[in-house]
Amino acid sequence: MTKLSVIVPFYNVQRYATDTLKSLRANAGTNVEFILVDDCSQDGTPEIVERAAHELPGAVYVRHERNGGLATARNTGIDAARGEYLTFLDGDDWLAPDYYPRLVAAIEELGCDFVRTDHVQCTGRARSIQRVPVGRRGVVLRPRDAILPTDRSTSVDYAYAWAGAYHRRLVDRGLLHFTDGLRTAEDRPWIWRLHREAESFAVVGLLGVHYRRGIASSLTQIGDVRQLDFIRAFDQVIEETAADPDAGDLLPKAVRTYCAVMAHHLGSASRFEPAVARKLRSVTAAAMRRLPQSVLTDVLDSMDARRANRLRRLRRRPASPRTVAT
Repeated sequence: MTKLSVIVPFYNVQRYATDTLKSLRANAGTNVEFILVDDCSQDGTPEIVERAAHELPGAVYVRHERNGGLATARNTGIDAARGEYLTFLDGDDWLAPDYYPRLVAAIEELGCDFVRTDHVQCTGRARSIQRVPVGRRGVVLRPRDAILPTDRSTSVDYAYAWAGAYHRRLVDRGLLHFTDGLRTAEDRPWIWRLHREAESFAVVGLLGVHYRRGIASSLTQIGDVRQLDFIRAFDQVIEETAADPDAGDLLPKAVRTYCAVMAHHLGSASRFEPAVARKLRSVTAAAMRRLPQSVLTDVLDSMDARRANRLRRLRRRPASPRTVAT
């Protein structure tokens, strides 16, 4: 069996794809396959990726006829993967040489369902190390125990799918696929499901993934309606967590994270197109009405005044007939 499957979606990243593919070549081996998924790019990305696939050992090239978004592209890669372990990389990021052999060695030594790793954040020429917010390293832990506490950053807030490796048994159990069609925040329901339902994980102090931030082609920098998919993503987190046997303990964390993300988007609404900014306020108000109200009240009381007041104003906003119908 192939030891490691690396799933790499590409979409309109012709400026960065060559560097990404070069870093994959520096991690190639006889037991590694690379599933290169072009999500119907409209620039020169497909030609770059297809050409590189002929030269990259273990490469499998797949092209979508229609753009489906990052979650759908990752699912395509998961379905095509043959490896005992799986990992991800985005098409505009890159790797340190020989990173994957060290990653596989770490998860094999620990024998757990998945491992999480630190990464290097790259903003222009600036570099900073981002750590998994879990104190214990190199030991097998229960994922559910890493969800709390509510008022601190925890493992579910470190939602980067490419920061780790995952055993194939998670695919077999239906835990590794993403919610199809989500165009942003696709990692959020995914990371929560892993921590609620997987049996074991560990954090390892490996640095190898270099994550580009602030690039113009990134969806996080584009203020169109696709950004509002975070509502659908977190609605899923709330619904699934509410059905969990430990919902009483876990829901406050899920609601607080949802509120923090809503407040973040509302605070930067000027970067959205005007129609999208109006819709943002409307769907955010509707989302707060769907949350368990007693939990929401407690969460807002625990947040800082600036963010809490921003959300309270929307919470008091009357629902329009159109919003109610929707």
